[in-house]
Amino acid sequence: MSTSDNEKNQQKEERRVENKQQKKKSPTLRDRRKQRGEDARIVRRIVSILLVVITIAIAVGGMSGYRYIKSGLQPLDPENETMKEIVIPMGSSSSQIATILEDNGIIKNSMMYRFYIKFNNAADFQAGEYTLSPSMTLSEITDSLQTGRVMREAVFTVTIPEGKTIEQIAEIYAEKASIDKDEFLDTVSDPEYIQVLMDAYPVLLSDKILAEGIRTPLEGYLFAATYDFYEENPSVDTIVHTMLKKTRDVVLPYIDQITAIEGWTVHEAITMASLVENEARTEEERKRIAGVFFNRLEADMMLQTDPTVLYALGEHKDRVLYDYLEIESPYNTYQIVGLPIGPISNFGENSLTSVLEPEETNYMYFLAANGQIYYAETHDEHVRLKNQYLNREE
Repeated sequence: MSTSDNEKNQQKEERRVENKQQKKKSPTLRDRRKQRGEDARIVRRIVSILLVVITIAIAVGGMSGYRYIKSGLQPLDPENETMKEIVIPMGSSSSQIATILEDNGIIKNSMMYRFYIKFNNAADFQAGEYTLSPSMTLSEITDSLQTGRVMREAVFTVTIPEGKTIEQIAEIYAEKASIDKDEFLDTVSDPEYIQVLMDAYPVLLSDKILAEGIRTPLEGYLFAATYDFYEENPSVDTIVHTMLKKTRDVVLPYIDQITAIEGWTVHEAITMASLVENEARTEEERKRIAGVFFNRLEADMMLQTDPTVLYALGEHKDRVLYDYLEIESPYNTYQIVGLPIGPISNFGENSLTSVLEPEETNYMYFLAANGQIYYAETHDEHVRLKNQYLNREE
């Protein structure tokens, strides 16, 4: 065989081998169909998983959304019938009204209420003062705001003046609301009941009101104000909660100022406010007397304020005699240094603000006589004023 023939045969063999290899590399139609089937199954599996996940997410979101909307449309507190005074200013938009209602604890969610009034085409809200309750439905609230109608009228009103003790407050309710005075006093002195109140008003009431020597735990904490009651025979518990809520509303805005005074809590602030309340009548007098008290506290002097003597004595007297000053009591500021163990009466907001913003003076003494208050920087000057304007009976 010639060289030329050998080369031709070799080239044919190489092409045969190459074709065979190419056939091995190229998938058959069957292989391609099988692969497409596998791919389709994987895609279907992924789609199925995604559909399940999306379905669950929609279901969970739908249930959460349903509960959220349902909750927002229900009364804030069906059991709380406490009536609150709400003021709707002139020109208030529905959005502003919804915010006012939420801020005052009448509705749960202002946004839900906006949706509610829009869905119900509610309009023509009337500006004015309203008495509304957290137990009211959105329909009742809306009806009241549209008609300008106050939902409930007070059955009776009781005014508690400033500077009143728990016993005097009990007497007022006995006269104005037919409350049994002894029942009132027993209730506000019951340690178990006081503990319940301490849990309900933790920022306001501390364990200091149960300290040994405290005569009445809630002394000073039942705020001086005018109270409206919406039932003929309110319980002592209802009265106490109504008054404590008022005290809390008045005191809370001043918490930062109170705690800024070294070593002070709400108890010390209310105690000092009760002293100022019993010594002064005008705002100017309150601020100045509060300044005198702080000067004496800083100098580690006894406060020596007569109203604490009368409270320690436990009975009303027109004059404080020298003998009374010897009464041993944690309330008697002629026997102790610093504040008395607790408040000696309730107080007005002006007395509290005077304590927190006292007048800065050099006065260390003051004397009340003949309807006037006389101040002195030194003891000698104070004695001279006493001899001039006041004579205690021995």
